[in-house]
Amino acid sequence: MKIIFLGAPGAGKGTQSEITGKRYNIPTISTGNIIREAIDGRTEMGLKAKEAVENGRLVTDGVVIGIIKERLKKKDCKNGFILDGFPRTIPQAQALDGMGVIIDKVISIEVPDEMIAKRMSGRRVCPGCGIAYHLVHRPPNVADVCDICKTGLIQRKDDIPETVLDRLRIYHEETEPLKEYYQKTGKLRIVWGLGEISDTTASTSKALED
Repeated sequence: MKIIFLGAPGAGKGTQSEITGKRYNIPTISTGNIIREAIDGRTEMGLKAKEAVENGRLVTDGVVIGIIKERLKKKDCKNGFILDGFPRTIPQAQALDGMGVIIDKVISIEVPDEMIAKRMSGRRVCPGCGIAYHLVHRPPNVADVCDICKTGLIQRKDDIPETVLDRLRIYHEETEPLKEYYQKTGKLRIVWGLGEISDTTASTSKALED
C-alpha cells in the first residue's frame, strides 16, 4: 500500500505514520530524514541539498523531488511506502503524479489549531539526556527539573507559542490545499486526532480499510 500522511505540525501524523508503517511492514519515508541520508550518502541530489543547507538556503522543490525519486527506487519500497512530510505543496503533489506513483490513500490527521498550540507549548525537553516531558500529560516530579539527570528543562524554539502559530499559518497556506487536491481523486480520508493515540490509531486503521 502507498500512503500519504497529511496534518499540521503537532497533529500527530508522525506517530501515526510510524505505527502504520509497522503494521503494514512498509517504510515510513520522512522528508527530513531522507534529505539527511542523501547528504550523508553524497548522492547527486544529496550534494545539492548539502550546498543549500551550508549556504543557509531552503532545499529547493527540484532537489527534494529528486531525493524522493531516488528513495522510492529502493527495494524496500517494492510493496509500498508511507510519505510523511511530502508532498507539502500542490506542485510537489503534481511532481509525484508525474513520476507515475499511484497513491492508494491519503490520511489527513485533523486537530484544531488551539489544541495543537496547547499541546506543543506544554512540551519541555531535558538538554542533558534528551527526555521529553509535558506540563499536563507528563510533568516532571519537580517543576522544570529532569527526573533522570536533574538538569533544568527547556522549551524548544519550535514549541514557543509564536513559532507554533507561524508554523500553523504556513501549513494552512501551503499544505492544506492538498486536501482538496486529493479529495478530487477520492483518496482522501479525514481522521480526527482529538483523543488518545490509541483512538487515533484505531480511526486511522479504519480509514485505510475503507
